[in-house]
Amino acid sequence: MTSSAADVLELDITGIAHGGTFVARHEGRVVFVSDAIPGERVRARLLTPAGAADAETRSFWRAETVEVVEASPHRRPHLWPEADVSRDPADRPGGADLGHIELGQQRVLKRQVLSEAFDRFAGAGLEAPEIEAVESGDGARWRTRVTLHVDDRGVVGPFAARSHRVVPVGSYPLARPAVEAAALALDGGEPGRIELVEPTDGEVRVLRHPESERRAPRRGRRPAPEVVHERVGDRVFQVDAGGFWQVHPRAASVLDAAVYGLLDGRVDPGATHYDLYGGVGLFARTLADLGGTDIVTVESSRRATEHAKVNLAPVEVSAVTARVDRFLSGASSRGRTGAVVLDPPRAGAGRAVVEGVHALAPEAVVYVACDPVALARDLGTFRELGWRVGTLRGFDLFPHSHHFEVVALLTR
Repeated sequence: MTSSAADVLELDITGIAHGGTFVARHEGRVVFVSDAIPGERVRARLLTPAGAADAETRSFWRAETVEVVEASPHRRPHLWPEADVSRDPADRPGGADLGHIELGQQRVLKRQVLSEAFDRFAGAGLEAPEIEAVESGDGARWRTRVTLHVDDRGVVGPFAARSHRVVPVGSYPLARPAVEAAALALDGGEPGRIELVEPTDGEVRVLRHPESERRAPRRGRRPAPEVVHERVGDRVFQVDAGGFWQVHPRAASVLDAAVYGLLDGRVDPGATHYDLYGGVGLFARTLADLGGTDIVTVESSRRATEHAKVNLAPVEVSAVTARVDRFLSGASSRGRTGAVVLDPPRAGAGRAVVEGVHALAPEAVVYVACDPVALARDLGTFRELGWRVGTLRGFDLFPHSHHFEVVALLTR
């Protein structure tokens, strides 16, 4: 990729932004820069050239680091050699946007992102927790699920960072060893998407989703997806091979233990308890283990709800297929509400769902969050409605990426 000298800026990096980019300023304008670290001076190429028609009217610019002029003491050789700053940004794969930073400092920066989100959206006086390390070591080999792509030339690989261009790579250091081996053995095939999934049994499934299949009109019933099994302690959960399950092999256990710890002693057998965005029933089972005898799990995916009914068969649970906002808007009283577990997707629950949960008048809410800004907004709404945010725990379940999880306890 070519660029003019005017499109390359020398910038001082002052902070980190939500989403794994870093903050600099140029002539009063904010510039979001990839592959940098706060405290560094870098040369960065603008993604929108300075001479472009709309560049001057934008409130911020985006740029990619092409050279580190003054390095941070926290900089390390990138865990993924193909994503190193020495390569052209257009050829760096996405998915490991903090892989050039020492692991302990990654957690410091993630906490900073959460703290700034709380300050902006959650209201005054809410302190971000430390982000806890989940494992020792170099933070590699944790991805049990990897999504790759095949382009029109038959090239198979990940997308380049912040693009939909497939880049070939010779390694997948975040993937489990068997997943990496399966990925490197792939031939091109038809253009489309490929999922590699390693469930508890250790056998990698390769799920191809060609573009031609997506565009073709549906004729008859498609074959049912393969069902695999995941284990959390002594509990086994069935799930579609391509369905949602946590990508880190310890994530479900860590989050389950966190929810259990926050609700221990708060689950009254005489109340109704809710697991919202319940998936295949992980946290509904946690509520049952805590003594719940009347549990409702709500999930919009029909397949996931069907699995939840099987996974929760030993306990008394109502598994409902519905969008959570619609379920709450039409929910009729089942008596006193005890605990609610809220585990929304990355976009968060949103005001309507938070108000719907509030209307149930539960004794306690545990919110499991995968996005710090969405969490902060929803906590802000809960606080407006009179809720108190108690214990907060953060977990670094996705090392070398900007993602992390937070579990929050709310009480009236």
